[in-house]
Amino acid sequence: MAMMENHADNERIITQYAETRDPQLREKAIICFLPIVHFVLGRLGYKAYNRMDYEDLVSQGVLGLIEAVDHFDISYGTKFSTYAVPRVRGKILDFLRMRDWLPRSARERVKSVQLAMKELRGKRGRMPTDEEIAQHLDMQVKHVQQSLIYANQVFVSLDSYLPWLQDESDTFDEYLQDENQSDPSQIYFEKSLKEQLVHAMKQMEERDQIILSLYYYEELTMREIGEVIGVSESRVCQLHARAVMDLKNILSQGDGSNRMAEEGIPLKESEVLRHV
Repeated sequence: MAMMENHADNERIITQYAETRDPQLREKAIICFLPIVHFVLGRLGYKAYNRMDYEDLVSQGVLGLIEAVDHFDISYGTKFSTYAVPRVRGKILDFLRMRDWLPRSARERVKSVQLAMKELRGKRGRMPTDEEIAQHLDMQVKHVQQSLIYANQVFVSLDSYLPWLQDESDTFDEYLQDENQSDPSQIYFEKSLKEQLVHAMKQMEERDQIILSLYYYEELTMREIGEVIGVSESRVCQLHARAVMDLKNILSQGDGSNRMAEEGIPLKESEVLRHV
């Protein structure tokens, strides 16, 4: 009953603002309808406790909400929430599209290649070749290889939050600081992470193990790795992306004891793979 009364009060406030354009009512209306932003983000799959850049998305949603408040007209004959939701959603999606450096078609191709790799590995019990992936997707091999290069390019903001840490205020920038002291919880985390990664890597092809080891442990460049295994630098980039995707797939198919897969800890950060 209280929720229904609050909703009715909110609708009265936005109606009064639409009629009077009182600045105080405008501010009050924006505050009252803020839950719409979090509702839309939840429907899009974004949660405050497990997604990076949540506050950035909230800010964009608030901008969409403000536009909806300013342009709402009671003559539309609809409730404000019905009018506002698509505008908040559109603002958030526009922001996500602008921030993504890849065109949508290329992003979809990367996802399809990753899903194909996971499916084929499950069927064959091994890492599929580029040709097998291309045949499975009815795609040219060069497009598969280009998608692997795209998948290998990851941009991470130092201001992004680390959702798998208990303190939600921690960012990459803070996490990378050297405080010259050992953190027991971090030592335990790293040990557990290393055990899981080593177990997963033992299931990979030897060449993929070598590439990951040379890149993350020996810290060789792609060109240097190419000289070691006798392939071009661009090919190493493709093989590296394949290896990382394969490692993700293996971890996601864990037996239930794989805490990394269960907790959703991302593998795209090279800092994680350096524990191998």
